Amino acid sequence: MARIARLPDIVANKISAGEVVQRPASVVKELLENAIDAGASKITVAIKDAGKELIRIVDNGAGMVREDALLCVERFATSKITGVEDLDSLQSLGFRGEALASISSVSHFELKTRTAKATLGLRLRYEGGVLAEESGVQGEQGSTITVRNLFYNVPARRKFLKSNATEYNHIFEIVKSFVLAYPEIEWRMYSDDEELFHVKSQDILERLNVFYGDDFAAGMIELSEENDYLSIRGFLGKPAMQKRRKLDQYFFINRRLIQNRMLSQAVQQAYGDLLVERQTPFVLLFLNIDPSRVDVNVHPAKLEIRFDDERNVRNMFYPVIKRAIQLHDFSPDLEVTESDRILSGQARDTAFRKLSFPDIPLRAITTDALYRNYREGAFHEPAVSPLPPLHQPLHQATMFPHHSSAGQAVPERELREGDEGLSSFLLAPLYNDDALPNPKDVEPKIWQLHNKYLICQIKTGLMIIDQHVAHERVLYERAVDVMNQNVPNSQQLLFPQKVEFRPWEYEIFEEIRDDLYRLGFNLRLFGSKTIMIEGVPQDVKPGTEVTILQDMIAEYQDNASKLKLDKRDNLAKSYSCRNAIMAGQKLSLEEMRSLIDNLFATREPYSCPHGRPVIIKLSLDQLDKMFGRK
Repeated sequence: MARIARLPDIVANKISAGEVVQRPASVVKELLENAIDAGASKITVAIKDAGKELIRIVDNGAGMVREDALLCVERFATSKITGVEDLDSLQSLGFRGEALASISSVSHFELKTRTAKATLGLRLRYEGGVLAEESGVQGEQGSTITVRNLFYNVPARRKFLKSNATEYNHIFEIVKSFVLAYPEIEWRMYSDDEELFHVKSQDILERLNVFYGDDFAAGMIELSEENDYLSIRGFLGKPAMQKRRKLDQYFFINRRLIQNRMLSQAVQQAYGDLLVERQTPFVLLFLNIDPSRVDVNVHPAKLEIRFDDERNVRNMFYPVIKRAIQLHDFSPDLEVTESDRILSGQARDTAFRKLSFPDIPLRAITTDALYRNYREGAFHEPAVSPLPPLHQPLHQATMFPHHSSAGQAVPERELREGDEGLSSFLLAPLYNDDALPNPKDVEPKIWQLHNKYLICQIKTGLMIIDQHVAHERVLYERAVDVMNQNVPNSQQLLFPQKVEFRPWEYEIFEEIRDDLYRLGFNLRLFGSKTIMIEGVPQDVKPGTEVTILQDMIAEYQDNASKLKLDKRDNLAKSYSCRNAIMAGQKLSLEEMRSLIDNLFATREPYSCPHGRPVIIKLSLDQLDKMFGRK
């Protein structure tokens, strides 16, 4: 007697449902894809009890005639493809012909539909995949699908559903992704009879504000790139908007929501050190590619895809993202509203050398708009001011340092104690046309605040720089370049320094020994777990050689235990963190200027290697608002 038997359709459908219908959000996704494929311009989503009790999708699409309506809940029945060759030119979201059969087999399922030509609609009701009722019904053009009591006949599956909050979040994320991907469609959503949103605007940026709050769209970087192989358009979030979850990363291939590790990793790598560890940027990107180059038939959920040449796609995708990020000014503005606030002199002879940034072959220069703003802020042609009246006493005119009221130079006088204060700050020099200085000869104005922050006048207001993380960025990029390009960077010590390592320190030293040498540490073994430091990188301050090396090893181990970093990247971060000038260290004006110039010579001046911001800006407009001028 034969032991193998064909499973009844109802059993096969329930088995299939385990792959297609994993949770209520899976039902919503499949039904929304069908509504979009039907050409709907209005779609309404309604759920109750996080989709466990009710899921209803209403669309104004083409609707179905009776024959199609009866077939649509049959397994492997679809209008999207007719042959295997159609998979290479797929334009629709659905195509497998399994979704409705699977959904109806594990729920109380109802379909109402009417075409434009029909005067009366059709209502089909299924229980566990079996047709229970067919009747005519009045209704608008389109289709309404109602799914009640999901998994009522598969109790083991229903038991594994998560809490209502979790299932609701999954549904909301799916709906949100479609709302963002199809701005030409009007969307409405209800949960437990409460309207969550009603979106009509076709502007994607306005839709982003609906979901993420007012002014969220203002933090977007828009990009658009196209060639014969691939087109990319969409939006990237500024680092200040980074999240600890990847739910806020949306990738669409030919307007199909997908998950792809290569694309996610490429974006993460493009942001690089602009991101704090374990955080991800907001992404909303649409990629269009020849359907024949993409396999969407990888998994029943249709979220996974494969490219025919993934390396080629990455080689085109990554530079576009990287370029968009590098060309953008990421320094945050200092905001004044509550919602925006949420968004968040020892060894002076060696200090200046420590701040220098010697030329390194192939090092990129990023003298961008903010740096030009900073340089141009040093010079403003003074506004025309009336000359003092002839009867004005001479001493009033000579309160302006170095110049008389006519703009001619006058002998300097010593300021009495107490004179150098508000008056010297407020009274700017007057120039005549012949005495105007060349902008190139005027250095930007810089102040050091509490030996911690540098305040700089720029053309549009002011910028504030954290001196420690700024120097950290400078040292980090120099360390990376020195190690990668094998640039000589060692300065020999007149008196070598001995270091005795603990066992764990020596193990790490052995691991990074070669890269320490590349960085500029000339080290010689001197017995068991003891070394002699004979040379150090040029940036290391005399007298700190032993401390720097020990601190670097401790920092390297800490990073290795918490983060997944490349060995050389870890070493560069450890070196820059431990060797940078500290908060509280007084800098001369020349050192401050050197630090700022070197900061803007780096590739990514707006964040430290650990992702902390280096620069914030405060515009004149914001200052005017603070003082009630606007």
